[in-house]
Amino acid sequence: MIKEMFQKQMVELKRLWANKRQFTFQVLNLAMIVFSALMIWKGLMYLTKSESPVVVVLSGSMEPAFQRGDILFLDNSVEKLGVGDVVVFKIKDREIPIVHRILKVHSDGGLDMNLLTKGDNNRVDDRGLYAPGQLWLQREDVMGKAIGTLRYVGMVTIALNDYPVLKYVLVGMMALFVLTSKEG
Repeated sequence: MIKEMFQKQMVELKRLWANKRQFTFQVLNLAMIVFSALMIWKGLMYLTKSESPVVVVLSGSMEPAFQRGDILFLDNSVEKLGVGDVVVFKIKDREIPIVHRILKVHSDGGLDMNLLTKGDNNRVDDRGLYAPGQLWLQREDVMGKAIGTLRYVGMVTIALNDYPVLKYVLVGMMALFVLTSKEG
């Protein structure tokens, strides 16, 4: 069944390659889909003031509140953060952001805000995770406050990162289906 479907797609792709005008139309259609997704992402970045408005929980450190594979929606436009807020933050010289809850807030009354975080499922606070010599997070380390979640939907992202070949196969198949789909 899959082999037949793949063969049909290949026949359609060869037919499409012969008709350059239709092929150009389909390539532009694919480009429009990609650029629309990028525009939506950039729009979300602008609205939420976060470099990454959507993140996937990668570990079990926040269980039972958030499970591995949950998708979190972030908002960084809130100035004030408080104890109990779930935030996503980045540590200097680390690539992957961390999702944890604010345990303590230390403020001098002005704009400077120092935060101490901890995973709900962890025994100790996050000082061991921070950069060497860093005892508190600064407000600029925070990528956003969690404002919503989709349970387990991010497992697809985790699978695609764990098996990179799967990612390329999936993207290739999607491109093939978009290129060979017929209008009307």
